[in-house]
Amino acid sequence: MKITTFNTSIITKEAEPVIKLFEELGFEQTHNKAEDTDVEFSAHRMKDKNGFHIDIVEVPVIPQTYTAIRINVDNYEEAYEFFMSRGFREAKGFAPSTTTSSKYAYLVSPSGFIIDVCEHVKK
Repeated sequence: MKITTFNTSIITKEAEPVIKLFEELGFEQTHNKAEDTDVEFSAHRMKDKNGFHIDIVEVPVIPQTYTAIRINVDNYEEAYEFFMSRGFREAKGFAPSTTTSSKYAYLVSPSGFIIDVCEHVKK
């Protein structure tokens, strides 16, 4: 398994105030992915002039804001097994899913931190 990107992800009910905050810090949106598959979401990818990335993911149905580590990989199945074999569990309310462009799962470590493991589906 190769890690292709690694950055912070903020998952929130209301993305606009968080996006505005990071724009004030010099981040700009590079793209937005909105889907309504299993759970409606809108993922805003942002980048600053130094090349740092942050994702702001709006999920209207969640009860609170979460912070996660986004780890993009070249092999989702291998990454999923890697983390699960080390005591991670699927996050409640965030079942592993597939969209038109990715496979992903939110996983919680034994100590409580969250990762979003993701593989982009190549067309």
